[in-house]
Amino acid sequence: MYAETPRLLLVPLTREVIETRLVQDTFRAAVPTPHGPLTVTYPPAWPGDLLPLLPQRLAAFSPEKEAWSATLVERATLTAVGQLGAKGTPDARGDLEIGYGLNPEVWNRGYATEGVGALVAALLVRRDVRRLTAQTAVTNPASGRVLEKLGFQRVGTGWDAEDGHLILWAMERGAQKNPPLHGRGYKREEL
Repeated sequence: MYAETPRLLLVPLTREVIETRLVQDTFRAAVPTPHGPLTVTYPPAWPGDLLPLLPQRLAAFSPEKEAWSATLVERATLTAVGQLGAKGTPDARGDLEIGYGLNPEVWNRGYATEGVGALVAALLVRRDVRRLTAQTAVTNPASGRVLEKLGFQRVGTGWDAEDGHLILWAMERGAQKNPPLHGRGYKREEL
């Protein structure tokens, strides 16, 4: 996936980036964009909670599956500041779960809302996606506020052994508030 927002680029997560992150904390890598390769700096905080899952992602890596995810890159510094995407592909009903996480040093700057807004807009234009879902830990209200700002509704609660009590969220196609890719300097490439 590739998209642009005023302050962020959403660039593909490549096999090479995963392989390098598994052996180095800090590195630079060239990633593909529609405008040619872009050299991105990956700091030790990236990809946060996703790091323990990278070996499994590498083992099951396919460009088609990774087309549903992106690395958030801060335009001003060309530094990876987060990871977001879909967890799998849409089910038979067209439901698709999303997830996201940002490096702690960029929390409270609005990057999550900006990046997730671009992801939501890109996914909801796909014919095979009818509804997006997400889960946030009760102990992470900031993540819930991101979803509320974008038009997600609370639809239930759940439990996860790692995160504890969860809030379940959903957004139907056409329900997003102020779609972020329209008229505010955003540019999206097709998934």
